[in-house]
Amino acid sequence: MIAAMRAGFRAPLRPRWQGLLGALVLGALVAAGQAPLGLWWIALPALAGVVWLGSGQRWAASVAWIGFAAGFGYALAAMFWIVEPFMVEAEVYGWMAPFALILMSAGMGVFWALGFGLGAQIGPGPGARALGIALGMAASDALRSYVFTGFPWVLVGHIWIGTPVAQAAAFVGPLGLSLLTMGIAAAPAIAASLRGGRGGALLGVALLSLGAIWFAGAARLDAPTPARTPPVHLRLVQPNAAQDLKWLPQYRMKFFDRLLRLTSTPPEPGTPKPDLIVWPETAVPFLLDRPGQGLELSVQAAGGVPIAMGIQRSQGSRYYNSLAVIGPDAVVRDIYDKSHLVPFGEYMPFGDFLARFGMTAFAAQVGNGYSAGTGEKLLDLGTLGKVAPLICYEAIFPQDLMHFPSRPDWILQVTNDAWFGTLSGPYQHLAQARLRAIEQGLPLARDANTGVSALIDAKGRIVASLGMDHAGVLDVTLPASLPKTLYAKLGDGPIIALIAALFIVSLLIARIFIDRSVKRH
Repeated sequence: MIAAMRAGFRAPLRPRWQGLLGALVLGALVAAGQAPLGLWWIALPALAGVVWLGSGQRWAASVAWIGFAAGFGYALAAMFWIVEPFMVEAEVYGWMAPFALILMSAGMGVFWALGFGLGAQIGPGPGARALGIALGMAASDALRSYVFTGFPWVLVGHIWIGTPVAQAAAFVGPLGLSLLTMGIAAAPAIAASLRGGRGGALLGVALLSLGAIWFAGAARLDAPTPARTPPVHLRLVQPNAAQDLKWLPQYRMKFFDRLLRLTSTPPEPGTPKPDLIVWPETAVPFLLDRPGQGLELSVQAAGGVPIAMGIQRSQGSRYYNSLAVIGPDAVVRDIYDKSHLVPFGEYMPFGDFLARFGMTAFAAQVGNGYSAGTGEKLLDLGTLGKVAPLICYEAIFPQDLMHFPSRPDWILQVTNDAWFGTLSGPYQHLAQARLRAIEQGLPLARDANTGVSALIDAKGRIVASLGMDHAGVLDVTLPASLPKTLYAKLGDGPIIALIAALFIVSLLIARIFIDRSVKRH
């Protein structure tokens, strides 16, 4: 016993550099499953490779290091767009970009290390550790979805968005997709540890389970959906205002004039007149409480149609990122203030104190940063229904759609993805919106400044869209809603409880086998 303990203390705390490099490369390949590539058939084997590599480590610390390296590589490949916001004003913030990418990747690595390290506690054998890593990574995704205000971006289960498997989110949500993904990825390593034909049987069960979920999702997609009655016609306006030019004095009115011109464009022949016109996040160069002639010009361009307008407003010394519904008489009919703000982008933690030293949120165009609204609120649009408003970042949080006083009729997201560049960030954001529609069984209208604006049906399919860096309008008819989904009724609680229960049961079973082995020897 003493000799074993001494050997343990002399063991290296991390694997050889070849193992870490292999984990980093495999982690980067897992990112191929995320938008815009969506190559799940590359991501899933790569994830299985990471689990295999981690479960084969002798020491728990080495397992955690493999997780860190894989998570670091995953974030580097999946979230390189994080440098884009710092390049909007490169002369001021550009120096921060590489540090942001490294810190973001290291943060992702820590979450993966926690998942792998937790899994290493199940037992010393590769099979037990592979099972533990699967459960630990599912728990890691749950943790990342909630702690420090949450950041559920590029969860491992998101590799299924755009495939029939994503339909399972209507029942188990995004964390259920992560648990499913990790279970399948761990199957080869678990199977390799089993004797006889049990390993092959396990692999067969894993593949059959994935196939069954795939075909069930395809059947759900093929099932007919009735039309919405009465119909709701929307016009989504995409002005394509470049973020580095948007607020410059010589461009502000040019972009506003473009908004007005696009808004007033007559519909194509045979296309119904819109019931509501939507403008993207922070669309206009004036404050709601100090509009000048801005609201009058807006409603004139709308020709008697209400506008849901992304706009900033002030109240005393506070500023808000808001969505205001403006009637044909230029009167504000309803308003929603964004409540889930982007840390450091839209607000600074301890912002009132830090503002004394000149430290402010760089994405806010007024004040030292935005203040959070009072929380989730439905916009009552009368005959157009009750709408769940989401402003940009808020669309990545499925839990935020659980807190409305009653079920919405549809979801409206206004966003300014110009901050995210053009390569991957906007497409990952769009993919999240598709998943929200599936989870809730509700159609989602998405209006983006530079793209991608889209109409998404209640099964997450893109019905119509305007691509990146394209100015134009999207005249669409809102699809029907589906009955309230199981996930919309129960939320993440049951899946989190299942992950915890599976981990505890696995840990107890592993301890029983270990104790029996010790007694035999």
